[in-house]
Amino acid sequence: MINTQKRHLALVSILVDEYDRAIDYYTNTLGFQLLEDTQLNETKRWVVVSPSGGEGSSLLIAKASTEQQKASIGDQCGGRVFLFLYTNDFNRDYSQYLLRGVEFVRSPRVESYGTVAVFRDCFGNLWDLLEPTKLNK
Repeated sequence: MINTQKRHLALVSILVDEYDRAIDYYTNTLGFQLLEDTQLNETKRWVVVSPSGGEGSSLLIAKASTEQQKASIGDQCGGRVFLFLYTNDFNRDYSQYLLRGVEFVRSPRVESYGTVAVFRDCFGNLWDLLEPTKLNK
């Protein structure tokens, strides 16, 4: 039997406290593209950003609206790395991010799977900046 299903992970929702601050950080600091910013009602927008030149998933910027959601901003993964940003040039992106004030909480290191450093975004979420080894690309 041939599997004809085609699926991919399109969006990952990330909780923030303010739409415009999130757009500014992800586009100007991390260099993402703003794909969509649509006003849905007086308080809710549909905001999607994606790494420039990227393939795969994008981020849906979701403004926290309940106390439970607000408490989860920056801790959506219980203190673990939440998102993994793959790059084809670790040194380029690491240097650019340092110049733009990105807070790295773990220094670059070479692992069997690639070169990696952990940074914290302006909301407190932990990210891996990762250039995978050739076997993992």
